[in-house]
Amino acid sequence: MKYHAPFFFLLATLIHLSCKDNTPKNVFEAKAVNKNQTESINKPIAKDTTIYHDNFKSKFVDKRNVEVWLPKGYPQKEVEYQVLYMHDGQNVLNKETSYTGIAWEIDKKVDSLMTIKVIQPTIVVAIWNNGEKRFSEYMPKLPHDLTESAFAKAELKKNFGSENIYSDEYLKFLVKELRPFINNHYQTSKKPQHTAIMGASMGAHISLYAMIEYPHIFGKAGCLSTHWPIPYLGQAFIDALPTSVPKPTLHKINFEHGTKTLDKDYEPFQLQVNNMFYELGYTDKNLLYKKFDGHEHSEKDWQRRVQYGLKFLLK
Repeated sequence: MKYHAPFFFLLATLIHLSCKDNTPKNVFEAKAVNKNQTESINKPIAKDTTIYHDNFKSKFVDKRNVEVWLPKGYPQKEVEYQVLYMHDGQNVLNKETSYTGIAWEIDKKVDSLMTIKVIQPTIVVAIWNNGEKRFSEYMPKLPHDLTESAFAKAELKKNFGSENIYSDEYLKFLVKELRPFINNHYQTSKKPQHTAIMGASMGAHISLYAMIEYPHIFGKAGCLSTHWPIPYLGQAFIDALPTSVPKPTLHKINFEHGTKTLDKDYEPFQLQVNNMFYELGYTDKNLLYKKFDGHEHSEKDWQRRVQYGLKFLLK
């Protein structure tokens, strides 16, 4: 089947992405199960399987591809599978659709951790980004009044080409459309402590924002290489966290970053954020922070270190 390499819109000084066509296309036919067969999976599968839901429609955002990875043995009787939602889905499972040719290989990571019983049974939902609107969909609309100000809109237009932020609409898509679909068609737990959301760079921002806006749904957030130094809005988002972050009773979060390329600037911001969480009552039991010396802002290094966040969030 023909496909095009993903296209990512990016301000070069901020987010390390490339400029290729991001038109969603389905690939990996050899491993894929037709989306119409979803409901017929009622006997344990012999091999881990990816199901492709092409051009998933939404009334809140533009349609996009969604990939669902199911582990070997799914569905086990009387098992409510945890769900891990991941952003930038074209980079999560398949190197053929990743803009760098390197995927996170989350299927292999989750499968290995499940095999040695380090994490509980989990399915992965990889949501493709939408090219030029990636930043607008992943940038938290917090604080709300500030992000709607004329000055903020002007800064957004100057730095990113669009004055609008669509993260609230993106989260509505996840919560009101995609999640119900996943829960209706797959054997999943609906509890927040069994529902995680993860991403890198701007994908880390929207993961944290999802837990803030919908704490009764997303109980766990994985934030890799969170791109804090965004002009004007980055520090404003940080300053809004103490009055926005949910209590640690049912919630867990993973922060991490490297020390090279864009990641080299993250540590001061991340330590500030960590302290905010600790002041809110988070401890080492529900907040994991790691710094990886020599690691860069790239799929290659997120693939190398994502296992730590997976073990912490999905155990």
